Order: sequence, then structure tokens, then C-alpha cells
Amino acid sequence: MIKKSDVIFLAIILIVIALFVFVEPVLAWYMQFNKEHGMVMSFLKFAILATLGEVIALRIRIGNYSEPGFGLVPRMIVWGFLGLAINLAFLIFSTGAPSFLAYLGIINAPEAMKGGFSSLKLLDAFTISTTMNLIFAPVMMTIHKITDTHIIKTGGSLSGFFSPIPVAQIFKNMNWDVMWNFVFKKTIPFFWIPAHTITFLLPAEFRVLFAALLGIALGLILAIAKGK
Repeated sequence: MIKKSDVIFLAIILIVIALFVFVEPVLAWYMQFNKEHGMVMSFLKFAILATLGEVIALRIRIGNYSEPGFGLVPRMIVWGFLGLAINLAFLIFSTGAPSFLAYLGIINAPEAMKGGFSSLKLLDAFTISTTMNLIFAPVMMTIHKITDTHIIKTGGSLSGFFSPIPVAQIFKNMNWDVMWNFVFKKTIPFFWIPAHTITFLLPAEFRVLFAALLGIALGLILAIAKGK
């Protein structure tokens, strides 16, 4: 059932999107700041958008945008730092994967990433996405699960969040059946690899933003996984 809070929530999101799309000074500021402070923007994009995905997922699961112990601020901190790691992975794999293709004999692969759409650029984007999601994504998802569990177990408080994380205990008690059979085996090949192939077809300045928007989808996926 749609609530008044849903209408307000959606209106705020649409207003913010409209500011960046239709107000030229705002868009120009974003482009310039993103160019000069890419890592700062990565932190902010993921802190806001990926956490937004978890908030939406919570609304779907329990009917509210918050609950005691949810830990909004700790989640934003976690997503911010994951955003830094994701931007780093983008830089590494978007350079390394085309170089690997060149090493295999596809000589023009690195140059294709600098031009417009082509079949070679599509191959580049698919290779970048595949290598990144097979090598980096499982580690990132596992780290997120560990921090998420820690936030829940410490009541969502900032003081609890900054307490020592019992990584070994959480790691041992994780539901690896769901992590492997759903999060890794299904979402990576059927969602993340195709989605990030699209990401790497975009101009470089929009890739992290698009990935952060995909963080909303990640929040929904994690909510489904939590339900399992």
C-alpha cells in the first residue's frame, strides 16, 4: 500500500534528479568537482545512493524506511568506503582488462575504450566487467556482509560500529549457502556482469555514478538474500 511517506520520498528523489538534469550550473558543478575530486565524489555517491537502496529494500521488507537498529549513518560510512574501493577497482580493471586483451593479440583493445561504441569496445566492456565481478565483487560483497552483520549486532549505533569487528566469528557464521547459491552464483553472472558491461560503455565521468545508482539494485538484492 502506498503511504504519504512514499509520495514524499519519491518527490524528494525526483527533485534532486531534476536539479542535476535540468539546472545547468548544478550539472556543471558536478562535472567539474567530479573531475577534480573523483575519490571524494565516489565516497559521496555510494554513501548516498547505495544506502538509499538499502532504505528502499527496508521499506519493501517491513513497510517502513527505518527501524530501530538499522544504523543509517554506519551504513553510509561503510558504503562510502566501499565506493572508494569500487572506484579503485574501476581504474585498475578498465586499464588492465583491455591490456590483457592486447596481450592475447587483440592489439587495438586499449585504444577502443577511448572511442565511440564499437564491437571491440563492447568486448572491452564485457571483459572489464567479467574480470572485475569475478575477482573483486565476491570480496566486496563478503566485506559488506560482515560490516552489515556488525552494524545489526551492535544496534546500529556509531559507538558500536567503531567497536572491534569479530571478523572471524561473523565469517564462520555467515549463511554461505545463500551467499554462494544466490548472491555469487546468480546475481554476478545474470545481473552484475551485464550491468557493468553497460557501465563501461559509458563515458568515464559517468561510470561511478551509474555504478552507485546500481547500488540501489544491490540494496534490493541484499534484501532478498536477507529474506532467504
